[in-house]
Amino acid sequence: MLAAFTQIILFQLAGEIITRGLGWPMPGPVLGLMLMFAFLLIKGGPGEELQQTSQNLLQHLSLLFVPAGTGLLLHLHTLAKEWLPLSVALVGSTLLAMAVTALVLKWLAPKGEQP
Repeated sequence: MLAAFTQIILFQLAGEIITRGLGWPMPGPVLGLMLMFAFLLIKGGPGEELQQTSQNLLQHLSLLFVPAGTGLLLHLHTLAKEWLPLSVALVGSTLLAMAVTALVLKWLAPKGEQP
């Protein structure tokens, strides 16, 4: 479990170093996740230890939302003041994500099969 957790953290660190070093406007953990995905594609998938460790992390995922919820409560006055642009951005990004997902699914689905 420690080796798999170390692997996850190292990919996150690599993403952070690359994005900060190149000045990219992207979160380092997101790039780290993309790097790990590419690595696992080349490797042929995750090993048993990495699968088990990731499942254990996913079981406790709700704990990772506590800091975000606390941050929301700390900035409640900003949310009250800027509710309209935030709502438009939230709805717009959700619709855009759904549209992109549908297009990618349509593109990747075998011809003749519709999900």
